[in-house]
Amino acid sequence: MRDDAAASLRALNEVVERLRAPGGCPWDREQTHSTLRPYLLEEAYELLEAIDSGDADRLREELGDLLLQVLMHSAIAQETEGGFDIGEVADVTRAKMVHRHPHVFGDASVAGAADVVVNWERLKRSEKTERLSLLDGVPHALPALAQAQAVQKRPARVGFDETPTVEAALERLRESLAAAERVAATAPDTLPTGQDWTISEGEVRRERGGGASAVTAASPDLETAVGNLLFDAVALARRLRVNAEDALRSRSESFATRFRALESAARSDGVDLHGLDIVEWRRRWRETDGVQPEV
Repeated sequence: MRDDAAASLRALNEVVERLRAPGGCPWDREQTHSTLRPYLLEEAYELLEAIDSGDADRLREELGDLLLQVLMHSAIAQETEGGFDIGEVADVTRAKMVHRHPHVFGDASVAGAADVVVNWERLKRSEKTERLSLLDGVPHALPALAQAQAVQKRPARVGFDETPTVEAALERLRESLAAAERVAATAPDTLPTGQDWTISEGEVRRERGGGASAVTAASPDLETAVGNLLFDAVALARRLRVNAEDALRSRSESFATRFRALESAARSDGVDLHGLDIVEWRRRWRETDGVQPEV
């Protein structure tokens, strides 16, 4: 690291410590690890957007915002008895990287990147002896698709993969789709306009009372079938080396871009979307085919 870069990091850390010190910022002094959780998550997602944008200036700024979160948590930690500072955070991480790269810092040899991954998992397991499972390190707070990909890939790294080939993954997906079709045959085919995909407490009460507008929540069998379908779709994505979370986000953004185009066209035509019948909805949707997301 160049000297002026190290000086810049030190200067930023001093700013953070000043904000936390007596006479510093009242808001910053009130923060805890727990209260900063939503900001850490928000900054991480903003960094992901910056990466996707390809904008170097934006990426630099968002990396800085995430770095600020790391320094804030370190500053809070050092204020408690038996705590630690940012230097100790760096020491622990440096030691971890050296230990997990014996092919760089030691005399081990690897045949390629795949060997590095296998060694990484083995060495990590030797460090974290309190963990009884390879899956213990998968955060429960991960988005569901990312969590599914994580719980699949960790066993796969050490040799266990339920779908070791693309064809095996496709076959599992076909089986799950067939099972979902069988269970879905018992579910209502349509919902009234305006009824959300979730079941409200009011609707449940009406169902219990036998009201005319009663609805039935998804059965456990249906939820299981859909869960299996999604899990196996993630398995296929992983086998194809596609990040399921990114793929679904891209598809969602594509849908949103197309729907916004439909809304824009309706505004230009002076049309109230709330009054459209299904035939007109579909006609207008077809007209937006080919609309591309903005880059």
